[in-house]
Amino acid sequence: MPHLIRYCLAFLLLLPAWSGAASLTFSVIGLEAKPELQKNVLAWLGDDPESVRERLNFVVSARDRVERSLQALGYYRPDIGMDVQRTDPVWQLVISVDPGDPVRIRDIDIQVMGAAANDPEFTRLIADVSFALGDVLHHGLYEDFRNSLLSLGQRRGYLDATITSSKVAVEVAAGTADVSIQYDSGRRYRFGALIHDEEMVDYALLDSLRTFHQGDYFEQSKLQEFQSELQRTNYFSSVIVLPVPEQAQDGEVPIAVKMQAARSHSFDVGVGYSTDTEERLSLTWRTPKINRHGHSQVTRLVYSPVDPSGRFTYTIPLTHPLNDILQLWARTEDNEFGDLDSRQDELGVRREIRKGKWIHGYSLRGLNESWDVLQLDATNDYLLLGATLSRRVSSGSIVDPKSGFSQLYTLEVGNGELGSDIDLARFTANLRLVFTPLPQHRVVSRAGFGVVEIASGDRTELAPSLNFFAGGNQSIRGFAYQSIGNEIEFIQENGKKKTLVVGGDRLVTASLEYQYYFTDSWRGAVFSDVGDAFDEGEFDLNYSAGFGIHYITPVGAIRVEMANSLSDKNPEWYLHLTIGAEF
Repeated sequence: MPHLIRYCLAFLLLLPAWSGAASLTFSVIGLEAKPELQKNVLAWLGDDPESVRERLNFVVSARDRVERSLQALGYYRPDIGMDVQRTDPVWQLVISVDPGDPVRIRDIDIQVMGAAANDPEFTRLIADVSFALGDVLHHGLYEDFRNSLLSLGQRRGYLDATITSSKVAVEVAAGTADVSIQYDSGRRYRFGALIHDEEMVDYALLDSLRTFHQGDYFEQSKLQEFQSELQRTNYFSSVIVLPVPEQAQDGEVPIAVKMQAARSHSFDVGVGYSTDTEERLSLTWRTPKINRHGHSQVTRLVYSPVDPSGRFTYTIPLTHPLNDILQLWARTEDNEFGDLDSRQDELGVRREIRKGKWIHGYSLRGLNESWDVLQLDATNDYLLLGATLSRRVSSGSIVDPKSGFSQLYTLEVGNGELGSDIDLARFTANLRLVFTPLPQHRVVSRAGFGVVEIASGDRTELAPSLNFFAGGNQSIRGFAYQSIGNEIEFIQENGKKKTLVVGGDRLVTASLEYQYYFTDSWRGAVFSDVGDAFDEGEFDLNYSAGFGIHYITPVGAIRVEMANSLSDKNPEWYLHLTIGAEF
């Protein structure tokens, strides 16, 4: 029995080590008035030891750790007391610290030699150094500055730079420290030739994306911009752009572009529902890079009871694959415009040029459209020369911007002697404004304008897709989709009168919406939409108002809204469900 008791006692004594429980707990007193010192001491000491061996090592090394943690912040003359209570199984350690007076900087000598001596970026760095004469010595700030010199040198092209001398001379008795750093930058390199896989991408395409020229002074930020431009093309699954200093010649460092091709083809299947176009099933096939010249294609097939469609777009980079492109497309679509059924076949070509925030577009499209009206079939051909101008700026989240303003202006003209059945000119403008005047309060406003002029004045010659309609979740929400437009009446075979919405040659719409954020993900909204689609001289303003609840997701806001037309002749409420951001 005595042997059993001894074994049990031994087991209980060893249990903390086996179970992972602390074998010593400690506390630090005396630094409450200096939280930075307290935090650094605790960081150097680390966690409570668990095993008996760790406990002994902790007690032996604790004083040295505390001293070094204080020296790192300029306190070289501390008074440290250690009180250990050896009460098994868990010892208690109390460390009392009087940091004493700190060491202060007496002299600073920072020398930059080599080509960087005249570099204004280094002048600014030294002028903004985070320590000064008379400051408490802080080794962390000193090390940060050393690293900043080396980092700036690498970013600015001083690829051979070294710190030839670095010293902090501390006189403990005097409480002073002298800081000295000598940095030799060597020469500043320039950008050299590009090194890349010529079979993967054409040099001219790569060169058009380059944000620097051979012979320019090296800057790391230019390489990062170049890499970002390459990634934005979607030609590659990954891109790495690096200097190759070991191959430098005559002060020029080659730039290696390492690329991995994106998947040759990708397919996306989408299922959705809109109260305007009902259920929708889509299939999209993308080929991001057909050849080394950066050609690409997108084919999209959409089924919807209202507007089934198919579109093929082929894109060719011209002077720049992001800022100057040529698009060729073919499209076929069945659609409903008001009470008109339309069938469209289209071929087109468009050049799109980005200049700063503005995008300029120039297009030529051939449209064959057939439609039914009053049991009569009509078909027209149009050859339309067009121009677009657009600009979009925003701030904050892409899917939920705090502010922004977008503009889109489009002009198309057709001439009877140049391939169109009629002479026409059509202009549209779409504006959207978002701003957040106060936290949690957001305002969204939009406006749309349109006008089409026909030389003959015969409106029956104008295809439905070139007319204007209003109503629906992107227009006047208190009305059904494209239910607003010029109307015609006729007598049916049964003798009853029927009204058809056939669109107008003018469009004016406006909307004002107030949103309040209950949380970062949920917001409520109240809104009013007004406008009309009409023929010249027949303007009749339509009003609607409504409310909704929005949930913010990574792909934009899911908006569930109810709207009423505020009209005696159309008092119904309409439910709208949409997904996406404002821009």
